[in-house]
Amino acid sequence: MTQDAREIFEAVIERVKVLDPVNSRSWFNSLALKNFNGGMLEILCPDSQSASFLQDTCVGSFTLAAQQITGHLVTIRFLSDGKIPKGKAAKQTTAEPKLHPDYTFDNFVVGPCNRLAHASCIAVSKSLGTTYNPLFIYGTVGLGKTHLLHAVCRETQSSNPKAKILFLSCEEFVNRFINAIEQGSMAEFKSQYRTVDLLVIDDVQFLQERDQSQEEFFHTFNALYDNRSQIVLSADAAPGEIPSLPERLTSRFKCGLVARIDAPSYETRIAIVQKKARLRGMKVSDDAAEYIAGRVKANIREIEGALTTLYALAGTTGEEISKELAKIALGDDETADKNISITDIIKAVTSYYEVRPADLQSKKRSQSITMPRQICMYLARNLTSHSLEEIGGHLGGRDHTTVMHACGKIAGLQQSNERIQSQLTELTKRITK
Repeated sequence: MTQDAREIFEAVIERVKVLDPVNSRSWFNSLALKNFNGGMLEILCPDSQSASFLQDTCVGSFTLAAQQITGHLVTIRFLSDGKIPKGKAAKQTTAEPKLHPDYTFDNFVVGPCNRLAHASCIAVSKSLGTTYNPLFIYGTVGLGKTHLLHAVCRETQSSNPKAKILFLSCEEFVNRFINAIEQGSMAEFKSQYRTVDLLVIDDVQFLQERDQSQEEFFHTFNALYDNRSQIVLSADAAPGEIPSLPERLTSRFKCGLVARIDAPSYETRIAIVQKKARLRGMKVSDDAAEYIAGRVKANIREIEGALTTLYALAGTTGEEISKELAKIALGDDETADKNISITDIIKAVTSYYEVRPADLQSKKRSQSITMPRQICMYLARNLTSHSLEEIGGHLGGRDHTTVMHACGKIAGLQQSNERIQSQLTELTKRITK
């Protein structure tokens, strides 16, 4: 491997951290250069989960970084043990659940708000079908339910490599069920879902008002339970509080252990700030962590959004993030008293860029629409107290990850692009005057 190739690779990693602060992680430093030849940059990842994460989430930012560094078209390929991970479009199998590399038990901050849920997840992952079955975890959005579900699957893989695991959202279950009906493949569907050792379903409240799906899930649940297979479910409400679910389903959901996750306390939020910062390779002072924990109270996703803004503001200098910098990044409370709304921001952005509000809410992906839309998200995140979900809802029903990505991208451009910096300054003046 030439020295030039290694230098290019190292420069790409550093550029990605600026371009994509939302998804940048400290373990990016453990990535290795496999090969760089003929416009193909092959990157060796520590494990299959990290390779899949990069393939699904970061291939765009790595490609852009490589092209900026080299000045040429570059194709990125992520490898683990010499294998190329399957992308998002690949069919999920029971043997290889797609798990987020951050979502492990070690990375989960335990406090009074989630201690029971955390302990029960560890217990079931070490003893499938015998400890708490089913295990039902519930709580409002952004409190760590999905994190625990991923951790259960990862720990099960570690302690029982031969276990057949199926992990998916309830929406995916319903969509696959509908496809099986349309394609006449119900026998294959039932065989796939009723023969696993561990079935993990996220957001099971999606079953409400879906009679056929409820019926199929009822029989799937019974088959797995009778076979002593482990079932782990999550929802945003307790079993008996999910609207339009039949009693026969809710009674089964309640026959094992039901564990609630509450909003984290101030002390727990401080620990979460510090843990999340370390995952991104950020150094956050104690008073900065305390300030962030005091300002961001809604949920863990809001904390991640705050850290994304901080990451972009701090750049890649490696300096410790101070309370003063945190105040700048989070806007302190100076704009809170102005009662700025997302509608105010949309009006200012559409007027400035001469686009229509309907364009920002549409599915259009042209640069002339995408950039103003992302700037809207960034300004809404920094000038209002609205959650990521609320911001996405005002801009075409986009989810929180899309908003986080947009905020990270614009924050990065603000540091590296004088034109964008000037536009953001002007828009902020118009909105806050």
